[in-house]
Amino acid sequence: MSTLAAPAAARPAGPRHLAGTGTLLRLALRRDRLMIPVWVLALGLSVAATGSSFASLYGTAAERARLAASMNANGSLRALYGPVFDDSLGGLVAWRMAGFGAVLAAAMSLLIVVRHTREEEETGRQELLSAAMVGRRAPLTAALLAALIADAGVAVLTAAGLAAAGRPVGGSLALGLAIGGTGLLFAALAAIAAQFTESARLAKGLTGAALGAAFALRAAGDASDGSGAPGSGAGSALTWLSPVGWAQNLRAFAGERWWVVLLFAAATALATAAAYALTARRDLGMSFLPARPGPARAPRSLGGPAGLAWRLQRTTLAGWTAGFALAGAVFGGIAKGAASMVGGNRQTREIFERLGGQQSLTDAFLASMTGMLGMVAALYAVGAVLRMRTEETGGRAEPVLAGAVGRLRWAGGHLVVALVGTAVVLAAGGLTLGITYGASVGDVAGGTGRVLTAALAQVPAVWTLAAVAMAVLGLLPGASGAVWALTGGCLALGWLGPVLRLPRWAMDLSPYGHLPKLPGGAATAAPFLWLTALTVVLISAGLAGLRRRDIG
Repeated sequence: MSTLAAPAAARPAGPRHLAGTGTLLRLALRRDRLMIPVWVLALGLSVAATGSSFASLYGTAAERARLAASMNANGSLRALYGPVFDDSLGGLVAWRMAGFGAVLAAAMSLLIVVRHTREEEETGRQELLSAAMVGRRAPLTAALLAALIADAGVAVLTAAGLAAAGRPVGGSLALGLAIGGTGLLFAALAAIAAQFTESARLAKGLTGAALGAAFALRAAGDASDGSGAPGSGAGSALTWLSPVGWAQNLRAFAGERWWVVLLFAAATALATAAAYALTARRDLGMSFLPARPGPARAPRSLGGPAGLAWRLQRTTLAGWTAGFALAGAVFGGIAKGAASMVGGNRQTREIFERLGGQQSLTDAFLASMTGMLGMVAALYAVGAVLRMRTEETGGRAEPVLAGAVGRLRWAGGHLVVALVGTAVVLAAGGLTLGITYGASVGDVAGGTGRVLTAALAQVPAVWTLAAVAMAVLGLLPGASGAVWALTGGCLALGWLGPVLRLPRWAMDLSPYGHLPKLPGGAATAAPFLWLTALTVVLISAGLAGLRRRDIG
């Protein structure tokens, strides 16, 4: 039986609402003893590595000034990375890592908060804990404190690493606060999302959608506004609608705008207050958007595990497909101007070529965009595979398997949705990217075919990461959360590696490092066949492990 919210007049006041917060916080930190340190170290060390790489790549002030000028003159690159506010080494680190680090910190924070709020309620563990001396607001407080500790760790490690490398202390602290502040704000937004849905997966999806919208607003604002040069004005209004834009416009190492920190603090306080107000007005385990009851008679499609997997994951697939279609349309609209905006600038051309290959500049830009879609699609694929773990730990898989359904059939339904869904998502992004680019150059058929092929060429690499998730799920289910760290590492290699000129062996650690740069690059069948073979081996190992281990 669910624990009901007490009437306002009968609610105990003061600290009793927070009873047990310390115990729940220690429990949360113990459960996340691997995930939080990995996230914090990965983010902090990425910033330090970026600073070292820029120091070796652009050792003179003239080289850095040319790089900054080329970035600020190129709307396509401003959309991807944001403007360069200062051409010092610290300014380049802030340009490269403020937005990227803010997005990763936000992802870390939303995972922590949803895991220790809505996921605990969904599995029924919170109801057991609430039967003890646990205050009504203690679970939410413990989750937010765990996120605060993680974000503070990122901020401190970022600032300390940059300051130790000789960067100005003020700018180092500003960049750390920008990244950590964004993470903390999205922790509060995740706490709100957890009140509106009964599903932890949907709560993550809602917060992830907000994060995607924030990135899109920032990209649109920076692409349309050329005021990113040192000493420029306020920037685009769209950028100021996005917390990711706030992180960049704190302007670390470029005359810091410390009042932006107050903007983060006010927004976080407001979102946190809203989350507390909402959690006090609902029953434990319930939500403000309860799941609708199904029809009295189930459709025939639910007669098997494949139909059930499709029913469970179709909404998520639809959301990802729509998001990729929108992103493809935006990228296709700016592809035509890539070559004209770069002109004869050698440094900008080299950046595009490292991202997208040695072919023509427009093809290199298109290749970098399809590569980005492929990397982001891994988040969908891994999440779709790990949905099996959610069903398992939530106690919903066991009743299904108790019937005339084998484990392989049950897992096979989810795998089909994950693998086919990956192709659908990438096809949606490639199709709109190709159509909008083709329309801009007057060759819709030719542009669409080349770009769609390039997008679908990313599928084997995404499948490989999904297969890794399946192998871990079958053989080491307790380490399923580590798959996200591996996926994030591959995304970081693809995003940062070409710009930082990481060695070939480091890029080859990611399956994306083995794919050809399409459209325009030379392609052979070998990498696709090897990645597909590796996918089959990993999935087979995962299914073999699933057949032999205990469920739950």
